Amino acid sequence: MLPRQFHPFRPRLADALRGYDRQRFLADVGAGLTVGVVALPLAMAFAIASGLKPEQGLVTAIVAGFLISALGGSNVQIGGPAGAFIVIVYGIVERYGLTNLLIATASAGVLLFLLGLFKLGVWVRYIPVTIIIGFTNGIAVLIALSQLKDLLGLSIDRMPADFFSQIGTLWLHLGSFNPYALAIGLACFGGLFLWPRLFASGAFTQKLIEGRSVGALSRVPGPVVALLSMTLVSWYFALPVDTIGSRFGGIPRTLPDLALPPFSWDSAKQLLIPTLTIALLGAIESLLCARVADNATDEIPRHDPNQELMAQGVANIVSPLFGGMPATGTIARTVTNVRSGGRTPIAGIVHAAALLAIVLVAAPLAVHIPLPALAGILLFVAWNMGEWHEFARLRHFSLPYRTILVGTFLLTVIFDLTVAVQVGLVLACVFFIYRMGTLFKVQPYDAGPLPAGVVSFELFGSLFFGAVGKIEALPAQLPPDTRALVLEMHRLISMDTSGLDALAQLHRTLKRQGIGLVLANVNEQPLSLMRRAGFAAVLGEDAIVPTAAAAFDGPTPASRHGSGFAGPSADGPPGG
Repeated sequence: MLPRQFHPFRPRLADALRGYDRQRFLADVGAGLTVGVVALPLAMAFAIASGLKPEQGLVTAIVAGFLISALGGSNVQIGGPAGAFIVIVYGIVERYGLTNLLIATASAGVLLFLLGLFKLGVWVRYIPVTIIIGFTNGIAVLIALSQLKDLLGLSIDRMPADFFSQIGTLWLHLGSFNPYALAIGLACFGGLFLWPRLFASGAFTQKLIEGRSVGALSRVPGPVVALLSMTLVSWYFALPVDTIGSRFGGIPRTLPDLALPPFSWDSAKQLLIPTLTIALLGAIESLLCARVADNATDEIPRHDPNQELMAQGVANIVSPLFGGMPATGTIARTVTNVRSGGRTPIAGIVHAAALLAIVLVAAPLAVHIPLPALAGILLFVAWNMGEWHEFARLRHFSLPYRTILVGTFLLTVIFDLTVAVQVGLVLACVFFIYRMGTLFKVQPYDAGPLPAGVVSFELFGSLFFGAVGKIEALPAQLPPDTRALVLEMHRLISMDTSGLDALAQLHRTLKRQGIGLVLANVNEQPLSLMRRAGFAAVLGEDAIVPTAAAAFDGPTPASRHGSGFAGPSADGPPGG
């Protein structure tokens, strides 16, 4: 039995099969077949754009897709290669080679599993939305940039990994521009954009097709229509464009043999940053995708983030053993699954089986697929991935929001995702501290009739290390004839040790000036900290009162000594 601090390994599939019936099975099979067809062009396109062979994307979609559905914490999440990984994987392959990519992927899988095992899945949700939008838009730009080579048909043997070098390489090779490639790519992109809109209004479709055919045709995935149509056009007219066959020699009709990548500890030590990047991006993408799936329908229970991360970890450990690339949850395929009627992990398992069947049966036909068509599909993926409307809305938000979003976006494009997230988190923390510091207030307070020489102030907000300056400045605001200071603390919701130290310093400063300090209406958390640290004993429990008036009414030290109450001595800072 696992210790309490560990999350139990319980796939959602075990719960989903309770009460499973024929109707659900048929719905899941239909959804799984639909998603499998959608995943086929995307898996190949993501692998090619990442600098890998198309079969590596298919293997990832089959192996990792099966494991994520069978072991995951979501009923409907579909796993596999994702567009967000394109830039990351390409950079790792360019700098470290394919073998080290496999090692980094497996290592990231171990980290993902541990994140789930130690119940850290919820922490991923604490990444600010500004950072997520910034790096998502940045990745979308880099994906689009990486596809310009095949979209324009340029004769470039190997694209560099960084942003400015890619632009320079594209510029230097513009002389090899191929108009046929551009026509296929733009037709593919335009077709994907127009396909769902053709069926949005029945006026156009009724003129072409009558009855049920329209409904059936509207359910055919756009990427499949685009890929088949452009492949037929390219093959029939023998257009001079690169195809999967001309560049990669085709796709094997079998899965690769299971093999351990050659492991070197020296190489593994150099892969720390790539490993962390894959793990971080995989965790963010998978849990974001699961949350989107939760919101897509009320018919399924919400996902278990820790179980989902453990499943992602297993998938990324096993996928490299077959030569696969990193895998995570995929929003487009998951939404397609939900809209197609998938409600249990069986749909994801069927999706993986459908892909395997296609590879075993139809792999020889893939040699005719034009690469510009795949580039057009990825351009459409990049367009849908980016939340471009957020840039137009920036003027409505604060300077910190704009700085974090735009900064993360530019750092992702110019440097890499890891730097962008690190800097974005630092900026978010700095701005959060500044904001919380501005919310803390020390202001005069009307505590009712008090003896002469007694001044009352109210503390509002959270007294923490970013706001202690306002406490330190308080003695300078007191009138010259002040003999006692009352701090009304009813609206002080929390306090940290830095805030407590500031109160202790305030007490010492006031004592030297012959001014007493009284704390009124102290909430539970600040009072508990004062007592645990010993400050309540130093100040005197009788100087911590329910109301300001109570400090000067009755047999308390304040009433006995009048408004000159100075409280007990404070010879040092509070402990703890």
